[in-house]
Parts: sequence; C-alpha cells; structure tokens
Amino acid sequence: MVQNKIVGVRDALSIIKDGDVVAISGFNLSTSPEYLILELFKMYKETGHPNNLFIISDTLPAVPDRGLDKVFSELYEMKDQNFIRGVLMPFIGWSPALMKMTLENRIEVYSYAIGTTSYWFREVASGRPGLITKVGIGTFLDPRIDGGASNELAKERKTCKVSTIEIDGEEWLLYQAPTPDVALVRGTTADEDGNISMEEEGIYGTVLNICQAAKALPNPGKTIVQVKYVARKDTIPTRDVVVPAPLVDYVVVAPDAEKYHKISGSYVYDPRLAGHVKAKKTKEMEDLLPTPSKIRDRIVAGRVLIEAMRLAAKLKKPLFGNLGIGIPVYVSWLAGEFGYSDLLALTVEPGPVGGIALVGADFGVAISPQALIPMPDMFTNYEGGIIDFASLGFMEIDPKGNVNPSYSSVRVSGPGGFPVISAGSPRTFFAGGFTAGKFDIDADNGKLIIKSDGNILKFNEQIVKIVFSGPQAVKSGKEILYVTERAVFGLNENGLVLKEVAPGVDIEKDILAKMNFKPQIPDKVETMPECLFYKELDPLKEFIDSILNEAGLL
Repeated sequence: MVQNKIVGVRDALSIIKDGDVVAISGFNLSTSPEYLILELFKMYKETGHPNNLFIISDTLPAVPDRGLDKVFSELYEMKDQNFIRGVLMPFIGWSPALMKMTLENRIEVYSYAIGTTSYWFREVASGRPGLITKVGIGTFLDPRIDGGASNELAKERKTCKVSTIEIDGEEWLLYQAPTPDVALVRGTTADEDGNISMEEEGIYGTVLNICQAAKALPNPGKTIVQVKYVARKDTIPTRDVVVPAPLVDYVVVAPDAEKYHKISGSYVYDPRLAGHVKAKKTKEMEDLLPTPSKIRDRIVAGRVLIEAMRLAAKLKKPLFGNLGIGIPVYVSWLAGEFGYSDLLALTVEPGPVGGIALVGADFGVAISPQALIPMPDMFTNYEGGIIDFASLGFMEIDPKGNVNPSYSSVRVSGPGGFPVISAGSPRTFFAGGFTAGKFDIDADNGKLIIKSDGNILKFNEQIVKIVFSGPQAVKSGKEILYVTERAVFGLNENGLVLKEVAPGVDIEKDILAKMNFKPQIPDKVETMPECLFYKELDPLKEFIDSILNEAGLL
C-alpha cells in the first residue's frame, strides 16, 4: 500500500520526539515553514511535547513577530520553558527575544556563518563528519576564541563545535553539529506522490540539502514539507521538481498564505520576485532602493562606486559582486542613478543574481533577478573568490584590520553571511561612517565640512568580536579597503595604513584624535576625489564617466 503523504499538520508533527534535532529552512520569511513552526509550538503548549528540541536553521526562519520570533517572544516570557534547549542560527538579529535569551544564557546558542551552515547540510548529507573550510580562522568562529558559541551555556555544552585540523601543513577548521532527526521545509506545490516544486518562492535556499541531511545515514530521519497547493500525480513538470518524492515523508498544506506562507516579509506572492516576470525597470522599482538621507553616507557609497568602476575599467567587463546591508546598499542606488546598473551583476546571499534586491524584512529576494540558484551554490561564489568584489559595512575596526560588523555588549545578532563573503572575496571594500552617534557633517565645493562629530569611536584598539580577520586576509593576498567619509585605509602585513584623506580634513584633529590607535601613515597621503564633496551628483558622475569612457565601457 503506497503511503498517503498529504496529511494534517498534527499527524505530520506527531513524529517529532522529545530531544530531537529539528532542521528548519528559512531566510527571514522566504522558504520559512511558518505554519509548521507555529503548530509545533502550539502542540508543546497543549501537551508539553515535543520538548527539549535542538533547532538548526540555514539562516533564521523569522522576522519580528513572525515565525520563530513569535515562538521565542512567548518563550522569553515563560519562567520555565522546556520546548527548546538550544539553537544553531547564523543570524538572530530579526528575533529580539532570541537575542535576549542568548545574553541571559537561557538556552545554548551557536552562530556559524550562513554559507558555512548551508554547506554543512550538504556535507553531512554526503556522510562526511562536517564542513572543512578556512572561513573563520582568526575570528570568533575559531575554537581558540569562541568556536561559534554565542553564550556561556554553548561554550560549556559544546553541542556544536569547531576544531582545528591540518591538511598538507595548512590549517583548516572543521565545523560539526548534530545531524537532524526531522526536517521542516517549505515548497510551493506537492503532487500526490510528494514531489515538491518551488515555483512561487523567491529563493531555493537550502531546502533540498536540509531534506537530504535528514534522510542520510547512519540515522535516517523524516521530512515534513509545507506547501500552498496539491497537484495530481505526475502533473508537476519534471524540471520544476526541486525535492523529489523519495526525500519527502509528509506534506502539509498551509491553510492561509497571508498568515503562513509569504514569499518575503511584505509579499504573499509577486511574479517579479519569483522570477516569472522580468519587469522593465521603472521609477517605482528604483524607488524601492534605499536612498541616503545623509550626505556622509552618499560620500562613502560614492567612493566605493569609484573603486568598483575602476575595477570594471581594469578588468574591462561588468562586475560580479555582493553588497552588504547598511551604506553599501547605496552603491546600487548610485549606480542606478548614473546608468551603470549593467556594469554590476549583484547577488543576494540566498540565491538571486541581478535585479533589484529588496531590504529590511524583504531582504533575501530581488525584483526581476537574472537567475535564482540554491544558497550553498551562491556561497560557493563568495568563498571561492568567484565574485570580483564585495562591499560590506562595519561597526568596529582594530589596528590589525580586523572587523566587527554588528556585535556589541548588548547585541548578539549573529554573523549572517559576512564571514564567508569577506573571507572569500578577492577584494572587499568595507564601508561606514568614521564615527558613530549624533553628528553634523556636510560637504560643499569639493570639501568635507565636519560641524560636529559622533561621540562613539569605531577605530578601537580592541573590538567586541572579530568577524573578519585582517591578518588572514593579508596572508591570503586579498585586496582590502576601509572607506569612510573622511579617510580611506588599506591593509598590509603591519595592519591598517592611511591611504587617502578628504579635502578640508586635518589628519591630527579629525582623524587621529578620533581613533583609539595610530595607523601607519606614509610620507604621502592621497586626497580623496574632490568630486565626492559637492551637494550635486554631477561632478561624481562626470568623474566616473571619464574612467569608464577611457576603458571603452560607456
């Protein structure tokens, strides 16, 4: 008798036992099986079971007040909870409650990089002991520092661990975690046999690999897939099947897409996000890109764009790259304003290539991407140095060029994709304001005007958490720049070196006095291009146009 895989949600979730390791797909709400997550928690509240679960996700299946954050918000209010004993989540910044539980040491929390975790699913599905990579050496992921543990409970229990190993005289890291007993993932349509397609999803994520990891030896587990539709047997086109039926044990239909099955934080379904329509770029679409409200941020983004277009001119081709959140996002906006979008094929970590990447709770999907590929394959582009460049934000930088992008004493957001992208990219342009806090900075007639400065220093002798290793980048021959509105730094074997200073800036008063260490200062320090320091954008466009014209790219 052939098993009927299309079942009710409680019938499916009843296979999860106390103490199980549960893998859940989800990059924010994209591919997040929200119905399964919430119903599983509801079961626990009603019956006390399943309990003592360990959750592993390829990113974080949540945005504030949705998905897993809704669960953690309730768990945080419980004095005693036995539902979840620990998590491995590459990014927890969208769950304020989980961040608080991490800081208060209430459950064990581990955070590997997104690319590392998505690769890890593929590796353990192949029967290997874990993931071997150089990503993380010299950072908080290194076992000689934190080993990816986000709190003391994690350091004590070591449910997930990182080890150093040597291969042919070179040092590598081995990432290990418990393999899943059950996988909760999401697709769009299931046929009666259990074949799964993802035609209305904005990404493929790591859905296939999570299912494989759950089914692999030595302890084959079960997979449960949330879908929107059920189709008749053999009616899903062969090439549309992403997860074949032998990998699927149960299929559950979400009763309400608006409540449980959104393509991203703001959209239930949009053909432009799912890759069904290549919409012509319109002003409305371009307006979705964040625009800098502060001239300081525009200056930094403009300097990064100059560097990127110089690289395009040197390579004589459009660039394949990645832009992180924060100021780097404005690089894409500037490129669109100047008509350079065709020279930047930008990627988003979970799989979109090209198009207009959305931000905030919709981060992870893009309008009219050129291509959609699985998340582990996208991170191959980063870790393998296949991309031409990346531009990422920063919170702190130390004398060795180490970078902390987001951690503070009261915030443990997780590293996200940052460690893999920054370690693998052949060229990384870190971009951020020189100081933090309230400031009043202007520019006019080719000069920077600092009326008042932020009172929080970002260039510090010691930083809260090392997420990018400057010494490792130097050892690997990477090209690194640190771009701010008043100075540009490079990196060599001795650490940070001052390369450029904004016109109108005094090195002693405006730079060195606002750092907790003194960088290397060569005899000749260049001046940042004056075209950056006008209220109008025309001088910057003319400057970059001249670079591209000379290379024959315009």
